[in-house]
Amino acid sequence: MRTPQSPLCTVDQVRSLEQGEIASGRSGQVLMESAGRAAFRVLRQRWPRAQCIAVYCGTGNNGGDGYVLARIASSCGLSVRLVSLGTATTPEARLAEQEALSVGLIPESHSQTILQETEVVVDALLGIGVSGNLREPLASIVDDINQYGGACLALDIPSGLNADTGAPLGSAVSADVTVTFIRNKPGLVTGRGVDYAGEVVIEDLRVSEESSARVRALQPWGFRISESWVRQVLPVRPNSAHKGVAGRLLVVGGGPGMAGAPVLAGCAALRMGSGRVSIACHPDSRSAAAALCPELMVNGVTDPNELTALLEGVDAVVVGPGLGQTVWASEMYSVCRDAELPKVVDADGLNLLAQSPTRLNGSLLTPHPGEAGRLAGLTTKEVQGTRPMIVEHLASKFDATCVLKGSGTLVAKGDHPVMACDRGHSGMATPGMGDVLSGVIGALRVQGVSDYEAAGAGVWLHAVAAERAGAAAGAFGMAASDLNPYLRELRSELSVGG
Repeated sequence: MRTPQSPLCTVDQVRSLEQGEIASGRSGQVLMESAGRAAFRVLRQRWPRAQCIAVYCGTGNNGGDGYVLARIASSCGLSVRLVSLGTATTPEARLAEQEALSVGLIPESHSQTILQETEVVVDALLGIGVSGNLREPLASIVDDINQYGGACLALDIPSGLNADTGAPLGSAVSADVTVTFIRNKPGLVTGRGVDYAGEVVIEDLRVSEESSARVRALQPWGFRISESWVRQVLPVRPNSAHKGVAGRLLVVGGGPGMAGAPVLAGCAALRMGSGRVSIACHPDSRSAAAALCPELMVNGVTDPNELTALLEGVDAVVVGPGLGQTVWASEMYSVCRDAELPKVVDADGLNLLAQSPTRLNGSLLTPHPGEAGRLAGLTTKEVQGTRPMIVEHLASKFDATCVLKGSGTLVAKGDHPVMACDRGHSGMATPGMGDVLSGVIGALRVQGVSDYEAAGAGVWLHAVAAERAGAAAGAFGMAASDLNPYLRELRSELSVGG
């Protein structure tokens, strides 16, 4: 397995790394000084002309990082307003507080006037270990920071954001930039955490995995999918290749009135390099589907035996796009479920799976939050509040690779590290995007890519294609089929012989 090299660590893992570093002889005070200095560098890089800043410090170590930044900023000639929520409670933070006061900084209470007179607010109120909804007066301070309209730099995590899940704890600071320390966190790359974090800058403070050895061996919770990893995953196509060796994919879907969905999946699979793509749809949809894309072989299927015969001639199947939940749809789904083939289950295939849950060893599930909720027996809100936990739960429950779509799409499989995709944009919230993704992943599967790697690479390619389509014509009003030329472009760019 090729492992991406952009780790994501949970709160517990980051603490283990930090404690390992301290055990190896580097003090907590040195780490705090390093964090504050790193954050100040980021502040000057992003807002080089800012002269007036307000640093909001809590009572813990996150506040200590803020005190270090405030002291350095004042020493460099910036006008610093220091807002304190109370006396520091940890030894490291108390020392940082005393050193800030020793250079003439005077702690103040929060006021609207401070916000009105500052150019950049530094959020050092709460760290990564916070739990439970914010209480007063902190909740009101966070709301005031969000409403003041100026720039905001968050230290380690926007205050009020759960670092493991990306869910706000009632309310959270909305930052323009978050400088996060030691390692990136899941909550900064998925769910609503993406909106609160803004641009994420990682400062590892020179903390290595080896430093955690005295605490426990550290296997990062997950990784951010990178272009370099996708390049490694995409299959090489020799010059002598022909369509017969590039994989055969069948898309099963297209109930009455829904001919377009399997066509979107099929066209995306062709653009991703699948040698042959067929569609099995309801007879009422056959003519419409065949007219949409002449390169697709379209079959109107009336009974399970016909579908069984088609499955015997392919390398993988995508089941669900536009399938519906009729008796016909249920029959088609059951045939695909029981087939000894790699399969991608999407859309109504997932809804039918939720009605009759069964383990699908070696399969690939691609639910959006609503479908994930039905599979897990939860509401969409509950799914969105615990995305990292849900994707792992579904992968385990169904013995499959699970792709939890949405902002910061996540990929999980068994004991593999979770992969996160931080590419794409909100213009992808449009009908048919999931169908395109299922076709992309299906095409990679028939070309010999493993289910786990096909999911990760497919998600990234899909998101980056959407970025390119948005850059060309604007993100809003994007249609799913707009991705096709960019999928082809990416497939050619990133794989030798593609």
